[in-house]
Formats: sequence, structure tokens, C-alpha cells
Amino acid sequence: MKRFFVTLLLVCFLGMPALALHALAQDAPSVAGGAVREGAAPSAPAAQAPLKADTGDTAWLIVATALVMLMTPGLAFFYGGMVGRKNVLGILMQCFTILCLISVQWVLYGYSLSFAPGKGFWGSLEWAGLKGVGFAPYADYAATIPHQLFMVFQMMFAIITPALIIGAFAERMKFSAFVVFMVLWATFVYDPVCHWVWGVGGWLKELGALDFAGGTVVHINAGIAALMTAIFIGKRKGAAGKAILPHNLPFTILGTALLWFGWFGFNAGSSLGANDIAVNAFIVTNTAAAAAGLTWALIDWIFNKKPTMLGMATGAVAGLVAITPAAGFVSALSAIAIGVLVSVLCYFVVAYIKPKLGYDDALDVFGVHCVGGIWGAVATGLFASKAVNPAGADGLFFGNPKQLLVQVIAVAATAAYSFAASFIIYKAIDLVMKVRVKEKDEIVGLDLTQHHENAYTVLE
Repeated sequence: MKRFFVTLLLVCFLGMPALALHALAQDAPSVAGGAVREGAAPSAPAAQAPLKADTGDTAWLIVATALVMLMTPGLAFFYGGMVGRKNVLGILMQCFTILCLISVQWVLYGYSLSFAPGKGFWGSLEWAGLKGVGFAPYADYAATIPHQLFMVFQMMFAIITPALIIGAFAERMKFSAFVVFMVLWATFVYDPVCHWVWGVGGWLKELGALDFAGGTVVHINAGIAALMTAIFIGKRKGAAGKAILPHNLPFTILGTALLWFGWFGFNAGSSLGANDIAVNAFIVTNTAAAAAGLTWALIDWIFNKKPTMLGMATGAVAGLVAITPAAGFVSALSAIAIGVLVSVLCYFVVAYIKPKLGYDDALDVFGVHCVGGIWGAVATGLFASKAVNPAGADGLFFGNPKQLLVQVIAVAATAAYSFAASFIIYKAIDLVMKVRVKEKDEIVGLDLTQHHENAYTVLE
């Protein structure tokens, strides 16, 4: 089992980019920032000067990148507060492991598979090891910031997406299986879907699908994988009886605040410049989160007689999820509608559909991220307006029903592929090394059994 574990990691990290890394030793010319790719015809003497980065846009994207990076530690606290005290370090360890793991994977080959030009399943290995990814802008993605800055900004999206899945299998997965699952999932699920939606030559991009900051690539993709893992890993011990309550709600509220704060980089940063689209994305992000948080609290008040802090926090996150694909295309008034309706939809799934179907999505990743992402993608097809962003498209409410159809196709394709591919990865790992911890380890808690650490030395 250990031999397989080590071999699989070596294959994932070193095998896939081997051909492209070998090319680094060749004599083919390199480019400063990807403005001209290898194999292109030599530039004529009178060709235009290479693109230069704008200092204002570059400064803003550096800040936005740092904000998105903060979201993964924020997610660790958001999730960590909701699990039992004997599993909080396990959640934090998983989030920080992904931060390290995908940072390396992205540099070796993840960025190339996701964004190198290509019309296939992935991009290509042309940019493996960041070959040809320099400081000059790459016009097909961002003409005013360094190519390397675009790369590292997108790295933070690649990090937080698999981290979202953690909430579905919380308190049950072996750490060794977790590491292998995340490397394979990032490679075979996140990278191709990212290429389809955002990469040069991606089929959903060419179809006209709108996903400003990751409703499809991030939230639907991770949310449907979360549902798969929750179904097949089985329920937590004790989940069939009384509810498992958060052990530290202030941790969860701290995580919510960090996520909300970082989400401004997530959405406004996706404008890839300090411009009016960034301002609009910033405003609608805050507006949708606020509307959704208030709506969830009101629903709690009506149906459970008391508004709850956990409910308001969950609603705010649902609003942030839903506005993500639409942030660069809709107005503030549309954001209110999106925020209100996402809380209604997500509350219904969490409170009624999940108990009825019986799956143990521990921290409601599917109910919030997948359902919220689906609504956000569909809402983009309804509320998008060229008056907000001339480079986007009009939605159904602005005279273009075709855009709604395109959004539905993108949702269906992403959900179907992510579920199927995630299932295959999960089953393959379970066949070889078993995914779930032993029952006695689950009872003791993952902090001690997987990491030999304890979050709290003084018990109440």
C-alpha cells in the first residue's frame, strides 16, 4: 500500500509533465511572457512591440491574489468550527496540505493543462514547469498584467476548489487516501473543466458560456464531487441519530469573515485589472452576500422561531457562491435577487432534500456550493447585461434566451463529468488502499489517529 502510494504520487507529480520538462533542455527559443508561443512564425522586423504590464492593474492583481490565497485558511476555520473538537486539526491539516500540494502541482503541470492553448480534453504540456510563462503579458488572457501573475492568481482558484470538497467527507477519510484523491482530482477533474470554461480553445468558452469567477469551474465542480464522496464514503458514526453540532461556532464566523473578505479578490480580481468591471464585481459581491445572509436568517426566524448566527453565515456564503459566475455581468439590483433566491433554494435542499435522501454531506458542500453555483450560473443566463459589461452577453431578461441555454449546457456538462470522474478516482483509491478510516479511529478522532496531535489540551 505504501509502495503504491509513493509510486502514484511520483507519477502524478513527475510523469505527466516529463515530456514538457524534457523540452526545457532543448535549444528551442524561449519567450519572456508567452506573447508569442514556440512554433509561431518569427516576428517581422516591423512587428509591434511586446505588450507591457500596467502597474496599476499589476498592483491590484497582486493584492487580489493574496486575498484569494487567504480564503483557503479561512475555509479551514469555517469548516473547522463546524466539526467535532476531536477532528478540528484534521480539517486544518487538510486545507493547508492542499495549499501546499496544489501549489506544486500547478507549477509542474496544472497551469499548463488548464490554460495552455489547445482544443483537446486539456490544454497541453507546452507550459509545464512554467516554460514560456514569463513577465510579459499574454494577450489571450490578460493584456495588462504579467503572465506569471495571471498564473499565480489562477493557482489560488485551483487550490480552494478541491479544498471545498473536504466538508462533505469531514471526520471520515484517511489522510493518505485524501492526499492521493486530491492530486488526482485536481489533475483529472479541475484542470480539464478549467480549460473547457476559461482556456484558449476550451469548448464551453467557445460555446459562449459565461463564468466570471468560477461558479461552474469552482463551485459546481467541487460541489458535485462532494455529493459523490458523501454518498459513497457513508455516514459518520452518530450522524444517523442526534445532530452533530458545531464545536466552536466563533471559529466558523471567523472563517466566514475571512471568506467574505477574500471573495473580493476572488470576484473583483477576476476583472484582471483595476477597472470599472472590478468595481461592479466588488459591489455585487457584497450586495448578494448581504441579501442572502439576511434571507437565511429570516427563513430561520420563520420556520425555527429564532434567527441563528450559523444560518446567517451559511446564507452569506451561499450568496457569495451564487454571485461568483455573474459578478462581472450583472447589476446591484440583480445581485439582490440572486442573493435572496439562493438562500431559499439552498435552505430547501439542506433542510428538506438532504434528510429525505439520507446522504451525510457533513458541512453542506453540495447544498450550498453546488446548488448555489448552479443557481448562479443559471442566473447569469437570466440577468447578464451588456450595459454592465460590453464584453459579456445579454441574458434572457435582456432579450437573449440563447445565453440561458448555453449556461444550462455548461452546468449539465460540468456536473455530469465531475461526478463520473470523481467516482472513478474515488473507487480506484478505495480498491487499493481504502478511503475511510477504521471505526475505532473515527471514534477516537482524526486529530490523534491521523496526525498524533490534539487541538485542545484542556477539556471542558
